[in-house]
Amino acid sequence: MVELRDIEIFLALARELHFGRTAERLHITTARVSQSIRKAERRVGGPLFERNSRTVRLTALGEQLQQDLSAGYRQISDGIAKARARTGAVSGTLTLGTMGPMAHTIKPVLDLFESTHPDVTLRHREVQPPAPLDLLRSGDADVALVYLPVSEPDLTVGPVVHVSDVLLMVSTSHPYAERESICVEDLGDHCAFLPGRLPASMEAAFQPFHTPSGRPIARSARLPSTWHEVLGLVTAGHGVLGAARDAALYYSWPGLTFVPVRDMPPVRWALVWRTADESPLIRALGHAAREVSSETP
Repeated sequence: MVELRDIEIFLALARELHFGRTAERLHITTARVSQSIRKAERRVGGPLFERNSRTVRLTALGEQLQQDLSAGYRQISDGIAKARARTGAVSGTLTLGTMGPMAHTIKPVLDLFESTHPDVTLRHREVQPPAPLDLLRSGDADVALVYLPVSEPDLTVGPVVHVSDVLLMVSTSHPYAERESICVEDLGDHCAFLPGRLPASMEAAFQPFHTPSGRPIARSARLPSTWHEVLGLVTAGHGVLGAARDAALYYSWPGLTFVPVRDMPPVRWALVWRTADESPLIRALGHAAREVSSETP
């Protein structure tokens, strides 16, 4: 019998192509990842990955298995969520993770949720932008408001609740500080901060890897672990960082300015939660988000 956890490990490794990152993302040991993959390879009768000391790649068999299992994993996860929906009334405590004051952007959603479900206690935890999925991975948040895309095999993306333009955060002494706007091509001339623990697709939402002409956009060797460390480094002129327009509203620091990036698409923000831990409380919050969205012109 194939365990759901082993399927989750295989799909995560197929996405990450790195045993260490897969273990970190699923909060298990690297040995557990290796053990699970060896068991899967014995079961299917062939290698699923080609691996050496430097690279990990899917074999043709592994690619086919990834395609076949992805849809099935989603159906199983959905079935578990539906079964849990029948367990009882909506009450208890729900912990929501948000970045700084971003909870303010969905205040109508939270107001509706709390007024509709007075027996629910809503707690808040701060999500650090360099590691936006960490609170979900650790279980310290039941649901988080994060920017998309999120394409993790163990996470469910709920309704989009906010959209923000992208600005470049620079020091007031930076060459771009006096510009009315810049374009993505301009980013190739300056060094951006490398975020900490997040998928490449999320990193690219604010920090593209290449300009439209193909020039690489350099990453700083500095690795800030909190939002305030980022602000300090940018203010000191050690690099630049793409940020949501909301940051310009809430973080008006001396020595810091925000410049619109006119050709970057807006970033969408959504409620995200662990698929296997979906609960009536989480679905109730998602329902409130959809209700508010349907009323917003």
